[in-house]
Amino acid sequence: MGKYTQESDEDSVKNELKEGYCKEACDEKPPKSVSDYILPHILNLYASRATPQDFEIYAPHATFVDPLMCAQGVKQIKSSFYSLAKVFSESRIVEYSIEEKVISPGKTEILIDNKQYYKFLGKDINMISLITLRTEDGKIVRHEDWWDKKPLSNRDTVKAPLVGRVVEVAKRASMFATHALMSFGKDPSL
Repeated sequence: MGKYTQESDEDSVKNELKEGYCKEACDEKPPKSVSDYILPHILNLYASRATPQDFEIYAPHATFVDPLMCAQGVKQIKSSFYSLAKVFSESRIVEYSIEEKVISPGKTEILIDNKQYYKFLGKDINMISLITLRTEDGKIVRHEDWWDKKPLSNRDTVKAPLVGRVVEVAKRASMFATHALMSFGKDPSL
């Protein structure tokens, strides 16, 4: 498990990470592992600098879940990440460590223990998070973001399943509203 900070990388990569943008996402070099291929794209997503190519890391039926929303399919995932730039004046992952586990042939789980930075209405927000990515054949099928490393609330993880179901419905409603506001996952014009 490697630990990465902006200060520990070469100057060019350090500057890219400082800006929350990773040019490696567009490089055509063969990756060493699934996480080597996926990570530059994840950094771009969380830095509000996503391009349509950054979403090619997701399988068509992929899901993204965090404490506020549950996105199903690439278009809703696009809406989730494109909305970051609308809400925050700055966002990025500032420090991370990665652990990659092979579950079975073609299936991996990638854990990204990280610190995220956001600027909202002039206020700095620092947050720890655990990003869990489940992949099949090199594509993400499930992306979870556990804020403060706490498991996501749903009908399976809370004491009262009805409360968990209400939380799930609220996340879906939040996703639908975000999806509508973000033109239903349409890529922004550059």
